Order: sequence, then structure tokens, then C-alpha cells
Amino acid sequence: MPIGTTALGDSLAVSRLGFGAMALTPVYGEVDPEEALSTLRHAVDAGVTFIDTADVYGMGSNEELIGKLLKERRGDIQLATKFGITGNPATGERSSRGDAAYVRESAEASLWRLGTDVIDLFYLHRRDLATPLEETVGAMAELVRAGKVRHLGLSEVTAAELKQAHAIHPIAAVQSEWSIWSRDVERHVVPAAAKLGVGFVPYSPLGRGFLTGTVDRRSLAEHDIRRSFPRFADGLLEANNSVVSAVKMVAIELGATPAQVALAWLLAKGVQFGLPVVPIPGTRRARRVDENIGALALSLDAAQLAILDAAADAVLGARSADPAWVSQGRE
Repeated sequence: MPIGTTALGDSLAVSRLGFGAMALTPVYGEVDPEEALSTLRHAVDAGVTFIDTADVYGMGSNEELIGKLLKERRGDIQLATKFGITGNPATGERSSRGDAAYVRESAEASLWRLGTDVIDLFYLHRRDLATPLEETVGAMAELVRAGKVRHLGLSEVTAAELKQAHAIHPIAAVQSEWSIWSRDVERHVVPAAAKLGVGFVPYSPLGRGFLTGTVDRRSLAEHDIRRSFPRFADGLLEANNSVVSAVKMVAIELGATPAQVALAWLLAKGVQFGLPVVPIPGTRRARRVDENIGALALSLDAAQLAILDAAADAVLGARSADPAWVSQGRE
């Protein structure tokens, strides 16, 4: 079912809604591999053909899962993957690396796991502050010239870093956290992307599930990665329910679900800031894919947008335990 396309930067056309495949690794609890592949197939059948993964998701297993899908549907898919995070973020062991040798090594390893000869969108997952950005992006640009990568992206960069990288090679997209309860990118990064003609791909557009109104800290699995985020801590999570209440109120007005409202808000923000926005919600369930697609037909009026914008001002707790790990801590 076609859902239409959106042109990000550098003439990269993708489906209007993407799929964040990190949800198909055990970061939020155990995953059934067969159900995961079935959900991916359903997403592509439904028109969600922009699939996002990373070498660090499941320590490579997520790319291998996507590789199974690519064997069946490569021509239908706009494939995005990322490199640059080393260690295992699921256990809190994380650092970054961006030297030229590692860029090349990571690309070859991802191509092998994915079983493809080209990556449509290759992101720097996190900036390595010990390596000049010119070296990292320069090596990424070499991959484009070699035909192994079609477009370049950056994740969680500052506005200054985006401008610096874009001067080296056109950047198609910035991927950073952006949602009703994570709006810091609107201060600098989003306006910079709009000015440069770079698309924006919000990850965790549903607030890691919180904005759907279905998250209770007491129900989170022991190894659920959300337990490590400050705003999911005891006390703060309960206080942040005022945001969910606002989302639910607008959803009732529209006869929609909270997830659809949260995604429609992001699409409206894209119009407001004048740049293409393609959220990448992730899910393990095929029915949630269909629910998310419903957001594309939703329209929020000025009063509803104002309610949601105001709710964001009441959010308590940082979106990352390490401020420097995301652009917010380096702006």
C-alpha cells in the first residue's frame, strides 16, 4: 500500500514514515525473531519502506535480521544503518570511534551482515570528539565515491557540527531524538538543518513508548534500557504523566490514538520549521505499524498544537544520563 514519499536532503526519497528496527532487539525485553521478521515484512507491505538499523543494535544481530528482509525485498527498501558507537550500550558500556580506518571497517562489516552491496543512508551514530570531524566525514565521503554508500547522515550532532560536516559532503539527514517531550533540538539543530536543506529523522518519536500512555516503570523488565534514563526514574516518570494526559486529551478530540497524535505533532513541526521530517517509530507488533501509519492522515489545529507544546514545558528529567552523549549537552 503506497503511503507516499518524502525527500530528505541530497535528493534521498524515503517513505513518509520510517521503521526504527532497534525495537526488534532485546533492549525493551525479549524478542521473538520470527515475529520480528514478520513485522518487518508487514511494514514494507504497508508502504513503510525506510528501514533504520545500526551495527550496535544487538551487537550486529539487528543488521543480520534486516539482511533477511533485504534478500526478499531489497528493491523496495531505503536502507539506513549507523556506525561509530563501540561497546555495548545495552549494558552501559559505550564509547565512540570515528577514525578513517574504523569508518571503512564498519561499512564493510555492515555490508556483510546486511548481505547487500550498497547502503542507502550511512549515519555517523555518535561523534568521536577525539577525531577531527573532517577525518570522519571525509572517510564517509570516500565510501560514496566508491559506490558502497549512497547518502550520508549524522546522529546527535550539534548545529555547528552539522554545518562543518555539510561543508565537506552533502548531508541527507540528521537523526536525533525529537518528540513532544524531547524538544531541545528545536533550539539550534532543527533550524540549522532547515537552512542547509537537510532532512530530519526523529528517533524515539513516541518517547520510547511513554507518550502512548502504556509505560509503567513497575512493569519494565529488569534489563529494559529505559531504566537507565533519568526521566524514567521513580517519581519523575509519574510527574511526566501530565504530558501523556495532554496527548490523550487531543487524541480523544480527534478520535485517534496517543501514538498517532505524537507522530502527527512531529509532522506538523516539520511544516512549522520548514524541513522534511520522517519519524521512525519502532514496534514489535504489525498492528502498531498500521496504527502509526494512521498518523499520516491526522491534522492538528493551532489550539491542539498549543496544548501539546505547553505540555512539553512540564517535562522533568534529562533525556540522557550523559548530557555529552547527545547534542543537548554539547550545544
